[in-house]
Amino acid sequence: MSPSLPRPTKSDHKQVWHLAAPSIIANLSVPLLGAVDTAVIGHLDQSYYLGAVAIGAVIFHFIYWGFGFLRMGTTGLTAQALGAREFGEVRAIFYRALALGTAIALVIWLVQTPVLWLATTLFEASAQIETLAGTYFHVRIWSAPAVLANYCLIGWFIGIGNTRAALLLQVWMNGLNIALDLLFVMGFGWDVAGVAAATVISEYAAVGAGLLLFRRAARSMDAGGERPTIFDAGKIKRMMFINLDIFIRTFCLIFAFSFFTSQAAKMDDDILAANAVLIQFQHFLSFGLDGFAHAAEALVGAAIGAGSRARLRAAVVTAGIWALAVAALYTIIYAGLGSFIIGALTGIEIVRAGANEYLVWLMISPIVSVWSFLLDGIFIGATRTAEMRNAMLISLAVFLAAVFVLQPIYGNHGLWLSLMLFMVARAITLGAYYPRLERRAGFKD
Repeated sequence: MSPSLPRPTKSDHKQVWHLAAPSIIANLSVPLLGAVDTAVIGHLDQSYYLGAVAIGAVIFHFIYWGFGFLRMGTTGLTAQALGAREFGEVRAIFYRALALGTAIALVIWLVQTPVLWLATTLFEASAQIETLAGTYFHVRIWSAPAVLANYCLIGWFIGIGNTRAALLLQVWMNGLNIALDLLFVMGFGWDVAGVAAATVISEYAAVGAGLLLFRRAARSMDAGGERPTIFDAGKIKRMMFINLDIFIRTFCLIFAFSFFTSQAAKMDDDILAANAVLIQFQHFLSFGLDGFAHAAEALVGAAIGAGSRARLRAAVVTAGIWALAVAALYTIIYAGLGSFIIGALTGIEIVRAGANEYLVWLMISPIVSVWSFLLDGIFIGATRTAEMRNAMLISLAVFLAAVFVLQPIYGNHGLWLSLMLFMVARAITLGAYYPRLERRAGFKD
């Protein structure tokens, strides 16, 4: 089969933007929520309230991000079933993911006490902050089923190509969260518990809205009367292996960024603070590039489900063109406005100076990182998760080796160079696996 790449049509470009734009807008609501959380708590009379919420949020970020496979695995499987026009299976995938998410949430509830003990031990915060973080934790933990159900819902909607539904859920959840933050903290004076309660209520409200949207979408697929077969041993086994691969891959990613932060902490408090500011640039980058990764997930999955190599390549090329264009725009913005953004994020002069010294790495990052974002989306859509797992393990080894070699020589510049090499390694390893993805996809054309 000829390796020639297709020339994207106007329809291809429109389809990618139809999927990517809602995801990008939904992503932008996340930092807004974080800013409101910080502003509401930050205006209370003691700083330890803010520290407690920050620690509590980090704890749940680690707990829940580890189960992000419920979103990613659901997207790839759903897109493939839709491409194959197996509408009963499209619905069954959601039910299986939801059952798995519910089981995981029950386990989280059962182990909540040792989890909180371990987290507070690792942070070594003041007694006041630990007490308030515990309060936040004991309220927020009850949202576990809702958080994981929302992963399943968003993954399913992206898989069927309805990113507008995912956008509606995100905006509804975050908007309600902001309103309840203001009511509970500023109105009722519930401080830390109020922030946690606002999050819990908004997450369950999002599940309620999501299930209504799911019901409507599922009914529209029921025209042929095909019943979903939920308890299929082979398909459940496949789902479990896919999710395990993504879990390992995600754990490696979390470890890499945690190790990056820990190495900065060993050097100097000011370097740690400067890197904390700059890492926000990487988070901002993800808001844009994730939209095209989600588009790739849906389009690649549908192409493989339909057995169409031409559709796969059109999706890859079109999403790649737009992702690269947006990455270049990020580089231009960071180069022109990077110092201004740093100034908006911190008023501490020594931290500003340090962040500006290392800003060059964030100017490079968009062009370096774009390929790993895009390839992640392609491989998730194709459900080639074993390759994702292996590529991430190799990339993590490259990153750790680079840190141990480069940081002692070049200091924080060496640490940032190691992170860029990590992104390059992710792209190279996944790119090397791409021909295998096409060979094993079982295309009809």
